[in-house]
Order: sequence, then structure tokens, then C-alpha cells
Amino acid sequence: MTGAVTVAPAAAGRAEQVAARQRDWRSRFPARPVAETWPATGQDRARVLALVATASAGLPESRIHANHRRGLPVLLDWLEEQPGRTWQQRWLASGADAVGEQWAAGPARWLRACGIYSASRLELMTSSLLVLVGANIIRPSLAWLFTGGKKRKLARNMICSRDQGGFARLRQLCRDDPAITPAAQAKVLFRCAVIIGDVLEALDAERVVRARRDSGAATFRVLREMGVFGPGVPTLREILDTGQRTVEELVDRYPIACRPVRDLIIDYLKERQPAIDYVTLRNRSSQLARSFWADLEHHHPGIDSLRLPRDVAAAWKQRLQTKTTTATTGTGETTPVTAERLSCLDTLASVRAFYLDLAEWALDDPARWGPWVAPCPIRPEDLQRRKFTRRRKARMDARTRDRLPVLPVLARTAAQWRDDAQALLAAARQAKPGQEFTAAGQTLIRSIRPHGDPRNVWAREPAAGTQRLLNRDEEHAFWAWAIIEVLRLSGIRAEELLELSHHRLVQYRLPDTGELVPLLQIAPSKTDAERCWSSALSSPTCSARSSAGSAAATGPFPWSAAVTGTN
Repeated sequence: MTGAVTVAPAAAGRAEQVAARQRDWRSRFPARPVAETWPATGQDRARVLALVATASAGLPESRIHANHRRGLPVLLDWLEEQPGRTWQQRWLASGADAVGEQWAAGPARWLRACGIYSASRLELMTSSLLVLVGANIIRPSLAWLFTGGKKRKLARNMICSRDQGGFARLRQLCRDDPAITPAAQAKVLFRCAVIIGDVLEALDAERVVRARRDSGAATFRVLREMGVFGPGVPTLREILDTGQRTVEELVDRYPIACRPVRDLIIDYLKERQPAIDYVTLRNRSSQLARSFWADLEHHHPGIDSLRLPRDVAAAWKQRLQTKTTTATTGTGETTPVTAERLSCLDTLASVRAFYLDLAEWALDDPARWGPWVAPCPIRPEDLQRRKFTRRRKARMDARTRDRLPVLPVLARTAAQWRDDAQALLAAARQAKPGQEFTAAGQTLIRSIRPHGDPRNVWAREPAAGTQRLLNRDEEHAFWAWAIIEVLRLSGIRAEELLELSHHRLVQYRLPDTGELVPLLQIAPSKTDAERCWSSALSSPTCSARSSAGSAAATGPFPWSAAVTGTN
């Protein structure tokens, strides 16, 4: 089996589905049409200078003076020599908009032809274009704005000249949202400054130009908070979500050069797909395509057969068992450290299953699978988990010994956090927007958010100026306390905790006294025996049913004794 080619593109059908979904969203929320002309761009030279002076009122005086005295008149001279009746038509005719960040080459050639070129004059001339953009004399394309717009200068001109109040409110909303970092805030302000028609259009242009669109969700969120979007506009995640990937897309995430092996892995995963869930399918594709074959191709270029030489297989298993990480010493220096790869056995098991499945399927369909049958490089003894299990148990025991002494502190802190969060939320709901309130030793101010979700309760810290979503804080605090108490008092596993619901609360009546005992029924995650937990350890009947060595625990959550073997 030979034939090395480049990675195949994603399936055309899948790409067409994604494109159709994107077209559907854009048809429901179309962008505003791009205007060919507007009053400001058709003004004469004298009127343009007056408009620029008005639009630039918020900029530093020295910059305005320099642009007016030297840069802007020269820029207008260059534009007047271009064909067209408006400044926008002249800008497009010059070709500067199409070349993006290289647009200054045209003005430079014109300055040289006029015999007045200098680096400082070119800088003043090109920077004054941002003043024209801010004054709405010229409207460059989104592609140009994301490449030739000189990010910080453009945003400053647009903010000062068009809508200072709106951008001030936008900046405040970004500061109030704790999820928006200062770097994300800068991206939101710049993106909103360059939007001419549509947010989606701007994000698409940014992705084409920069191959990324960081903080796009934050842009959507703050514009919704400002009331810019109308009702029914979905989130950016809902618009851009493409759902689960196909097998081809999962495999093509990794650079497999041998096309026949790439197609074999895809066919194998498709054969297994009906019997496994999507998470397992994604993991198998990563194990076979990246951890197995892409690693082999990286260290053995040109390999094209599953029949691996003994030394090649041994070297691959050795690389799989360990990984190199960096550790920081006490002096701040970093040093490489070789550590055990915990997922090694899972990858070995998946590759062994791959080889054995091909051999078994070849009996039923030799034409399809027979050419790929080869001796499996993973022996049964390679999958012995006894040593791995002992090491995992040792790591778990070490973590328990380290953290057990601070468990009472964790429980008290969680309970205090819950009580404080409840008190703050109750006080905030009683306060009016803009009113100051005090609870749990903290003084906050109820935020005014007319376009926000009415179910959310926001408050601002006067000293730090940060915003807090109190109903979210209270929910996090309650469930953190509940989870800690359930795990602490019952001793159940995290997997068993995830299965708990109100349906797990059952009742048991003691036959001798008739006392009603509440029980928490726990579905097993590792064994076949269900368990019930009760708070009535003081009862002789329940004490007799308790597991050996269990002791009553006190606390706000009632489940403190194990009853084993209950069906």
C-alpha cells in the first residue's frame, strides 16, 4: 500500500451544509447595503476641511494642527488627481483600498513623481486618511480597515469623531463585565469602530484577513447589552456552531501524508461509528490519526504500511509512554522534565483493537480489509494495568493525605460563602437600581442595566469598580456547598454524585418503632450493589445495618451512615 499525498480537504457535503446554515442566518439578519455615495463624500475641498475640523475636535491639538497644516492638504491633492466625482470614488479608483496594508505605496509614488517625497511627509499624509474616515468622507472596505487601518489610531479617530457618548457607554459595559479582559475590550472597541454594515460581515472579513476573530462573542454580548440588536437575535455561538464533525473532518485535523492509510482510518471509524458515541469517536480519531500514524510519519517519513518493523514499533511505544514538560525551579528557571503519559494504555488499546478488528473483518470481506492485515505491534502484556493501577492508587492516596487536614476549613468556607451570597442577593433585590446597599460586610451599588436580562441582578463594587452578577454568584456558592457536603458526609464517588436527583430520596419505616427514616439511594458507578445513606444512626436498627467502621457525622446535610446491600 503506497502513495503519499497531501491531506484531503473536508467533505464537500459537510462544507455545503455549513455554508447553507451561514447563508440562512445572514438572510434572516441581512447586512445594510453598502452606499455608493452620501452627502459628506460629495463635498468640495473647502467643505471637507471644515467637516474634518468638526469631526476632529476631540483629538489632541498638536496632531490636528499637523494634519491640517501638512498632511491633509497633500492627501486631498493626491485624491483629486484620481478619477471620480466623489472622494469615495477617487479613493476606490486609486487602488489603495484593494491592496490593504500596502496602500501607502501609491501615495509614495505620487510624492516622488511630484519631487516632494520625504518619510515624514508620507507619514503625515497617510495618517490623515484616518481623519477622513472618522469624518465619514471616505468609507474603506472592511478588509482594508482590518489591515491598513492602523488599529489604535483608527479606533481613536472613530470614537472621538462619531459617537463619543456611545463608545463611552460601550467601554463602561466592557469594564462592568468581568468576563471581558482588557485585551478583549480593546478588540471589542476596535471592531465596533470599523463596523460599517454588519457585525457578521465584520467578523467574516476579520477571519479572512487575520485568520482569527478573537472576542467575537464578547462583541455580540456588549452590543446586545447596549440595545443595538433587536429582539430575536441569537448568540454568536448559535450562529457559528456547525454541530458535530464528520469522520473525515475529525481525521483531517492531523497531517497524514499517506492517503491510503488516511482513507483506511476513515473507513474503520465509520464502521465503528454506529456502536460508539461522538466523544468516543473523537477520541479514537485522535488516537489513531495523531498519536499513532501521524507520529510514525513524523519520525519515519515515507512509511506507508501497517506492518511495522520491530524497532519502529518499539520506538513508537517508548515515545507514547513518556512526555516532556517544563518545570520551574525555585530560582525561576525552567528545566525539561520527562513524565509518564497517563493516556498511554488507552492509546495502545485503541491501536491494538484497530489491528485485531481489521484481521477479523478480513475474514468476511477480504477484498476490502485483507490487504491491510498485519501483525499487531502491541502484545497483550503491553496492556497490563496492574502497575498502572498501583501508581494511580498511590497518586490518589497522596492527594488525600495532603488535602484531608484542610477539609474542615473548606467546609466552613463553603458554608460562609453560601450564606454571604444569599444575604447579598436578598439585599440587592430589595434595593433600587443605582441605590447602595450593605450585606455580609460588603457595600455594593445596584447596577442600572435597562437592556439586560431582568432576571439578572448586577451590582458594582464602589472601590474596585468591577461588576458582579449576584444571582450567578449565589447559585455557584450554593451548589459548591451542596457538592462539598454530599461528598464529605456520604463518601460517594463523583460519578455517583452526578446521578443524584430528587427521585433518589426514598423512605424507610422501622418495623419495631414505626419511625420514618429518610434514605438517599445511590446508583453504583463501580459495583453492582446499590447503597442507601441515612441520618438515623442513633436508631438501634439503623446502627445494626450500618457498615462496619462507619461513624455518625454532624453537619447540615443529613446523609451520614452507609446501608449496604439494599436493592
